[in-house]
Amino acid sequence: MALSRSPVDDRTRLDFWQAASGAVLALFVCVHLVLEGTVVLSPALTNGIAWLLEVTMLAQVATPVIMLLILFHFYIAARKMPFRANELGVFVQHSKGLRELDTWLWLVQIFTAIIILAGAFYHVYSVMTDLPINVAGSTKRLHSGWLAFYVFFLPCVILHTGIGVYRLAVKFGFCVKATRPAWRKWTWIVMGCYLLLGAAALTRVWFLG
Repeated sequence: MALSRSPVDDRTRLDFWQAASGAVLALFVCVHLVLEGTVVLSPALTNGIAWLLEVTMLAQVATPVIMLLILFHFYIAARKMPFRANELGVFVQHSKGLRELDTWLWLVQIFTAIIILAGAFYHVYSVMTDLPINVAGSTKRLHSGWLAFYVFFLPCVILHTGIGVYRLAVKFGFCVKATRPAWRKWTWIVMGCYLLLGAAALTRVWFLG
């Protein structure tokens, strides 16, 4: 007689796929922001990168894959989210009682995850329905009212990604109790650098219009 799979096995399997999909998305965000940031050096360089991604069909293929991966990641992670008001209240009370920063970081991830889920589709739709991808198109979008969206969306993406990488390091033992202060410090530094890069890119694109 075959042994039935225990709920613990299911949770372990889902935890693995949540971590794996999150790691892939974090890598994508880091690379994507660096490529977008090349506009600070030269708009022509950014246009060249965008042209290469389009002509090789990488942009057209990767876009739906990334969007499906976002949905998959959110679907798995949603099982741990306190969607009901009473669940959220209990979580906040426990966080206050524990006085542990990591629990608050998880709460930040929950709120930013919901914003990213909606904002990513909005962002991708606007870009992929206005091909070719180039700096001129980005400038036009910013001056058409999109600046406020990116000013709000960019920090959410960076916060969610940075905290996610930190929590993965804790989960898999790369970050232990003794090294957590250092990990937190460098996580905030790296997130700050990405935020500065994103802000510089937005500023550069805005003044090209």
